[in-house]
Amino acid sequence: MNAMIACCGLSCHECGAFLATVNNDDEKRAETAHNWSKLYNADIKTEDINCNGCLSDSEILFNHCKVCAIRKCCLEKRLVNCACCNQYVCEKIEKFFLIAPESRQQLEKIKNQR
Repeated sequence: MNAMIACCGLSCHECGAFLATVNNDDEKRAETAHNWSKLYNADIKTEDINCNGCLSDSEILFNHCKVCAIRKCCLEKRLVNCACCNQYVCEKIEKFFLIAPESRQQLEKIKNQR
């Protein structure tokens, strides 16, 4: 499976929602809902765990992905991710890096390959 990198630099192939969706795995959905509920102090239900990746044309997206400001910005600019933006690193993505430093590493790698 080729790497699918979200707008923010997260790897979809490492995301519980994406993996549960592509494998139609209800156990993975339940596990991800439980873990994310604890991690983000939120009430995330098993049925919320469905996502085809933020760059897909599908309407099947995790709830946060539907309202994600980073995703919205990339889609408006018709970019595949923030590393392709001439304003990279902006305030939106910089704040995100505080909770997902691995995203910075991924986007830096992509930027350096351009």
